[in-house]
Amino acid sequence: MCLSTYTFSRRQSKSLVKPVDSNKSDPQDKYDKKIESQKSRAIRHIFLIRHGQYNLSGETDGDRKLTELGRKQALFTGERLSILDFPWTTITQSTLTRAMETCSIIQTQLPANIPLTSSDLLTEGAPIQPDPPTKHWKPELYQFFRDGARIEAAFRKFIHRAPPDQKEDSYELIVCHANVIRYFVMRALQLNPEAWLRLSLDHASITWLCIYPNGRVSLRCYSNSGYMPPEAISR
Repeated sequence: MCLSTYTFSRRQSKSLVKPVDSNKSDPQDKYDKKIESQKSRAIRHIFLIRHGQYNLSGETDGDRKLTELGRKQALFTGERLSILDFPWTTITQSTLTRAMETCSIIQTQLPANIPLTSSDLLTEGAPIQPDPPTKHWKPELYQFFRDGARIEAAFRKFIHRAPPDQKEDSYELIVCHANVIRYFVMRALQLNPEAWLRLSLDHASITWLCIYPNGRVSLRCYSNSGYMPPEAISR
């Protein structure tokens, strides 16, 4: 699945440089060099991985561990990422148990030297009230206010163009949750974020976003789980 690209970042390089003072003899070429130094030059490839199937009946996060199927799904995904053989740059995981378990299994299939970090910003939640509303999922209104700001902060932290000092393309893995991934995709493509709940997402599936130096974003694939045997796919 490949979609048209969109520009989600309006931030221009010249907004990061102090403008030329007409009352001083600041040379234009010096100003132009400063602008050039603030430009992004690399592509960020961001792979958003949903956790595997887990115990829905668990009362605490510690009880919501991966099922046997969930562990198999994570292994299939790790094998798929290994076959892709990209020069993986970083791995970031949500701090919830099911995401950390999924990440740990995936890591067994990848090189051992990939830096790993964790972020509470990536935990599951209610990003924004869906439109149209659904009868099957009705969290308390306060959850949208509590979780929405956090998930938006996660989007701003993790989904952006490469910094000027990044010289080579990066291949970054983020292991997190369905609601977070769906919201990230809608925001990155500049689509109506209230429609996020209309998207479905398979367990341990791969969603691939590319962010180009000019701020344009391409969705290379969404909820890819076709590398798993049919009986292993769930959502």
